[in-house]
Amino acid sequence: MAATPDLLFGLRNNFYLGAYQAAINSGDVQNLKEEDAIERDCLIYRSYIALGSYQLVVNEVDSSAATPLQAVKLLALYLLSTDNKETAISSIREWLDDPAIGNNPILRLIAGIIFMHEQDYNEALKYTNVGGTMELNALNVQIFLKMHRSDYAEKQLRVMQQIDEDHTLTQLATAWLNLAVGGSKIQEAYLIFQDFSEKYQMTSLILNGKAVCCMHMGNFDEAESFLLEALNKDAKDPETLANLVVCSLHLGKPSSRFLNQLKLSHPEHMLIKRGSSAEESFDRALQTV
Repeated sequence: MAATPDLLFGLRNNFYLGAYQAAINSGDVQNLKEEDAIERDCLIYRSYIALGSYQLVVNEVDSSAATPLQAVKLLALYLLSTDNKETAISSIREWLDDPAIGNNPILRLIAGIIFMHEQDYNEALKYTNVGGTMELNALNVQIFLKMHRSDYAEKQLRVMQQIDEDHTLTQLATAWLNLAVGGSKIQEAYLIFQDFSEKYQMTSLILNGKAVCCMHMGNFDEAESFLLEALNKDAKDPETLANLVVCSLHLGKPSSRFLNQLKLSHPEHMLIKRGSSAEESFDRALQTV
């Protein structure tokens, strides 16, 4: 018996690899079961969020929408304004405590993302640690790496590999872990991003992945070229701008332009919060990596 085709594969893959506009453009998938239609809509709205269109999501998702969509709207509200943060966190806690919806995987995923933004990693893990979907597993890898627990991240990655070794998220999580471990693993991480760039549309996420690998290997000129290409794709991408600051410092080039761009587009970014000595402190931190 032939396997049922995965009608959302292209949309999902575009989203995972940071091709957000392509994900939105490929969202016109018809004849879906209700559960799949909700997943499609969640991915499209999360793509809009990734592009910074928070208000669009807030406006379009009404109060009668399914729980996963309400959770995505809550993420948009959280990111829209610092004034909304406490309300969004209070609402998500309330929903998580509701036995009727508290175990919804998208709700738990959004909770994990919000608490990771808050740098409250233990709270994030309360809702993500049981896994259940590849996205939750991948988020767990990210959280463990943020906590500098590559041992736990590796255990979580093994779970993903047992489910589907070739899954895009498994490959991404492998690259993240390799970057954290360092040494000879950096080359392996680079090859994963290189493979993505040969198979799929080039995105800022892929270019930043290649650039960070190059920086770890001391190839700052090559890293700069990848980052400038990424900047052409998205002039406001915070990771691209932050990585360009670091790369410029190592190349002995002025980094203030990229730092100012980051300040304007993402005033909450870690680099900006470090104040006037951001360049020096970030450079010192990099030396210890």
